[in-house]
Amino acid sequence: MSPVVPVDDMTWTDPACPVARTLDLVGDRWSLMIIRDAMDGARSFTDFQQRTGAARNILTDRLNRLVDRGVLKREAAASGRRQVYVLTAAGRDLFTVIVAMRQWGERHAFADDEAHSVLVDESGQPLAPLRPADSRGDRVDIDSTTVLRSS
Repeated sequence: MSPVVPVDDMTWTDPACPVARTLDLVGDRWSLMIIRDAMDGARSFTDFQQRTGAARNILTDRLNRLVDRGVLKREAAASGRRQVYVLTAAGRDLFTVIVAMRQWGERHAFADDEAHSVLVDESGQPLAPLRPADSRGDRVDIDSTTVLRSS
C-alpha cells in the first residue's frame, strides 16, 4: 500500500513510528473534528464550520491539508455550484480510530451522570467496546505486545 503522502512532502516527527506519522497527518484537534463530522454526514464548508465552530482561516487550512494528505477529496456538489468534501478510503479507514477515541472519552472524559452523545449501530444499540486482538483473535493489551523496529 502506498503512503497517503509522499515522504518528501512531510517532515516526520518520528519517521519509523506509524503512530507519530498518523499524528503528523491528522493529529490536531481541528482535523480530527472535521474527520468526525465527515463521518457523521458533513460535506460543505458551512457544515464543517457550524459543527466545529472553527474560524474560517483554520477550517480552510485544515480542509486543504486533509485533501492534500489524501484523507478527504473535493467533489462537485449536486447543484454543481460549489464543492463538497468526501472521505477517501484512507479517511474512512480512520473510523476505528474515531470510535476508539470516542469510547476512551466515554470512559474517561465524563462524570458518571454527565450526558454525552452515543454512537449506535443500525439497530440503535451502542457499539461494543473495541478490543485489540492477535492473529488468532485472542485479546491483547500493552503487556502482551511488543514493537519491532525495522532496520
